[in-house]
Amino acid sequence: MFQFLNRPILNLLILLYELLFSNLGLAIVALTLLVGLVLIPLTLPQLKAAQEMQKLAPRLEKLKKKYKDDKQKLMQAQMELYKKNGVNPAAGCLPQILRLVILVSLYQVFNQVIRPGAEVVASISQYLYSFVHLPSQTLNLNFLWLDLSRPDLIQIPGFFPLPGMLVVLAALCQFLSSKLMTPVVKAEEEEAKTTEGKSDDLAVSMQKQMTFLFPLITLVIGYTLPSGVILYWFIFSLFTLVQQLVASGKFSLFSKKAVIFLRNFKERKEEFNSES
Repeated sequence: MFQFLNRPILNLLILLYELLFSNLGLAIVALTLLVGLVLIPLTLPQLKAAQEMQKLAPRLEKLKKKYKDDKQKLMQAQMELYKKNGVNPAAGCLPQILRLVILVSLYQVFNQVIRPGAEVVASISQYLYSFVHLPSQTLNLNFLWLDLSRPDLIQIPGFFPLPGMLVVLAALCQFLSSKLMTPVVKAEEEEAKTTEGKSDDLAVSMQKQMTFLFPLITLVIGYTLPSGVILYWFIFSLFTLVQQLVASGKFSLFSKKAVIFLRNFKERKEEFNSES
């Protein structure tokens, strides 16, 4: 299904590998960022639409309570609310599908390339365009402290392996992305307490569980997946987190707080130096 994208992505990865000093880790980072930048026209409108939907969540819950016995009137009231606020709940469906297709192709290409042995080069060479050439008979799989073909694990003698730094960072980025939804979940939780039945409580409970579920899944699969694939997942998760911060307006707030902190730190350092 994704083969029509795999070949151009594979060639772009090898081209970046050539340009970036035969460093596969740098090539993975560069390709992930490049694809992320290309997908911005699809991602940012979707994130902004999600932010608007979050703002409407308490009002939607009130409508559910008001028209709990009349689903037709509930749907009409919801559509009127969306129209009044200029929100299209289905607007992000097609961009999300396209984005998912590209991300799956990236994963398949990385999983194909990030393997030890000269046979990997032989197998991918037949798919390279005429202007793309591998500089050697083997791929350089070393990046920082990682062997990109092996899982990122911390080996402790007499104890089971622990997830490595890269795996933890990827899980942390996913957790922070989920936490950006916390204010909305809390609002829906308060609203659910006022509604009859347990359907709203169940939905809110599932949202809260997702905050921890996806980071936990990342930690688990980090035990088996090559660290090169986890590197791609970390860079993609970090890029997505930054996009969420920008779309929610929290990035500028974070930047201001960082500037104030650095300014205060500098002033205190100057005071300490003058006293000493």
